[in-house]
Amino acid sequence: MKGKKISSIIKILGLGFLAAILFAVILPVGVFIYYSKDLPRPEKFTEKSFVQSTKIYDRTGKIMLWELYGEEKREIIPLGEVGDNVKKAVISTEDAKFYSHKGIDVEAIVRSVLADIKLRKPTYGASTISQQLIRSTFLTREKTIKRKIREIILAIELERRYTKDQILEWYLNQIPFGPNIYGIQSASKTFFEKSADELTLSEAATLAAVIQSPSYLSPYGGHKEDLLKRRDYVLDRMAQEHYISQEEAEAAKKEKINFAELRQSIRAPHFVFYVQDYLFEKYGQDSLEKSGLKVYTSLDWDMQQAAEKAVTNAIERNEKYNAYNTALVAIDPKTGEIKAMVGSANWFGEPLPEGCTPGVDCLFDPKVNVATYNIGRQPGSSFKPFVYATAFEKGYSDKTFVMDQLTNFGSASDPYIPTNYDGLFRGPVTLRQALAQSLNVPSVAVLKDLAGYTDSLEMAKKMGITTLRDPSAYGLSLVLGGGEVKLVDMVSAYGVFATDGYRVPPVSVLRIEDSQGNTIEENIKTPKRILQPRSAELINSILSDNAARTPIFGPTSPLYFPTYDVAAKTGTTTDYKDGWIIGYTPSIVAGVWAGNNNNAPMSREPGVVMAGLTWREFMDSVLPTLPRENLAKPEEELTQPTAEIIAPGTGQ
Repeated sequence: MKGKKISSIIKILGLGFLAAILFAVILPVGVFIYYSKDLPRPEKFTEKSFVQSTKIYDRTGKIMLWELYGEEKREIIPLGEVGDNVKKAVISTEDAKFYSHKGIDVEAIVRSVLADIKLRKPTYGASTISQQLIRSTFLTREKTIKRKIREIILAIELERRYTKDQILEWYLNQIPFGPNIYGIQSASKTFFEKSADELTLSEAATLAAVIQSPSYLSPYGGHKEDLLKRRDYVLDRMAQEHYISQEEAEAAKKEKINFAELRQSIRAPHFVFYVQDYLFEKYGQDSLEKSGLKVYTSLDWDMQQAAEKAVTNAIERNEKYNAYNTALVAIDPKTGEIKAMVGSANWFGEPLPEGCTPGVDCLFDPKVNVATYNIGRQPGSSFKPFVYATAFEKGYSDKTFVMDQLTNFGSASDPYIPTNYDGLFRGPVTLRQALAQSLNVPSVAVLKDLAGYTDSLEMAKKMGITTLRDPSAYGLSLVLGGGEVKLVDMVSAYGVFATDGYRVPPVSVLRIEDSQGNTIEENIKTPKRILQPRSAELINSILSDNAARTPIFGPTSPLYFPTYDVAAKTGTTTDYKDGWIIGYTPSIVAGVWAGNNNNAPMSREPGVVMAGLTWREFMDSVLPTLPRENLAKPEEELTQPTAEIIAPGTGQ
């Protein structure tokens, strides 16, 4: 009996032991099965579309002008473009056994659990890089047993399916470094204005330090000392893991860290938002903030800097004339590409006077792009070439005579009696003299009797003026700049003269690539003939004829270039509210507007003073960088005088 009892006990113990073994095996499997249901497939990570910002560049792709992003500012880069210092710093601190474990670090988990028991609260530290990646990609941040088990299961599956380098690349592109800053490249550029492969050892360790607590350890917060202590800890860990020597670590600790200024720098802001409006209309704001497009614009950064400098100097010079704003646009007439755009004097400045209401009554309104403003500004005499070109299209020449005399172009009951700038009348003048000297009375006669109002208006539209929508609104004052225009339109339209009669609409975007580098848009415009070569050549000849304009402008005005073939036309509006100049060569057309946002009059100075000096400074800067080309001019026989004199108002 006793032997049977012992045998029964042994059998029971054996069954119990077997049950314990089975339980130890089955329970984890059961838990794995239970918690793995409805888990996202690990391969979904490769299908996951990272939110990436859209970047707007200059024409070379080397200067980033602006970055469009919503809640996440991110730039995806391959692991090969991450510096070794960065990779080693992150691995040393976040997961020293990354290349040897299978997704989890069992020893670290045990230590973490014991610490949790001691603290009597769940901290769940010691997560591997794979766990952190899974947690930030697929799971919530709640600290529960269920979520932790799901995290471990998926981390193991992730490591089973993908290489370590793939996982590390995804991790470095995913992790947050502060509000809106995601991924190592965005963090590197934000904090140090460098790519992730250009960081020093100390800078790399600093980035790795931020990962632990992106908000608290932000270099722009109040805990920079704690960040540098954490940086030193990262360097020590790198030495302990034999990635660097302790001597290298100590030297890096002494390196002074210079953080970039905390603001999203924007270059050429008025141009950028001009481009952004185009992008929003075509692709939608939400898509642009997430799809990671690369937008290569037409902007020439060197030209833009020259334009900004010229405009800044203009404000210092023009304030004594009660002019507080200036805008400048430059376009390549052969391609339509906008090379420079300054929409107001200082994007970062304050409106003037203090306390004014932006968009309503400010002399200076920094955020308004006067170059593209929908309401437009009156162009003064800078509109005259469109009317003269229309007359030339009808067969008249630069030697056709018109009368410059006191004339009522209206009626007895509704008179219209324009005067010249100097108040004088010259009798018979050629169209060359009338346009070169910007004489008002003969110009009205050209509109009324030679070119025709309707045809002149249509010609201006065909050349690129987009704002003259009401034919009944302007009357004969059209030739004197009575209609509102945009500076960008005026510069583009003058490009027709520069190209011997061809028009290319303004281009601000050259090429757009998606996040994979595929070209999804390429902006190639086909020139369209608007003017006969003869008409364009006559305008070129007149507007570059320094002798013809000397009686009004003098022999050495800002319009005269002794060594370059440059054409130019100024404009001044009634009551001196606007000063203009548009000038060009075959390689560049540049226009300048000067005045006040609220239309307050300036001092009684013409456009050649208010805008001409700014334009001249810009042209002096850029002409040496461009091909030296001469404007197309008319044949010699066209210089013969036309005997017939057209009397103003007669139509003959």
